[in-house]
Amino acid sequence: MTELIPIFGILAGIIIPLSTFIWLYHEQKNKNKTIIEIAKHMDDPSKAEEFLHILDERKKEPIDYRRGGVITTFVGIGIYIFGFVSMGDFFEGIGLLVGTIGIGSIIAGYLYPNTSEELTNAVEKFEEN
Repeated sequence: MTELIPIFGILAGIIIPLSTFIWLYHEQKNKNKTIIEIAKHMDDPSKAEEFLHILDERKKEPIDYRRGGVITTFVGIGIYIFGFVSMGDFFEGIGLLVGTIGIGSIIAGYLYPNTSEELTNAVEKFEEN
């Protein structure tokens, strides 16, 4: 019986991601079928595009590097403290690496404006010069 535990562990590492991919595929497939059925029964094809935009769950806004950088920095600090308190130098090094990546993301967020308001302000400043 003890020999089966590693086998089940390996199988779980394979089965869980595969079942997730299959589940997401079927979920998206059903959404597309719903859109097609709605479009078939509509008189105005432009309204079908509205349904596409309503059901589209992807974000259209750019990535906010500052927010992600703050989160990554604090994850790095947490890993560093975890290594300092109980796990040793290896985790301290990983924590410093992750924290430094987070700080780099914050800096990138300030160097590259990403919201439309920030872009408009940057263009206006550039045109003034």
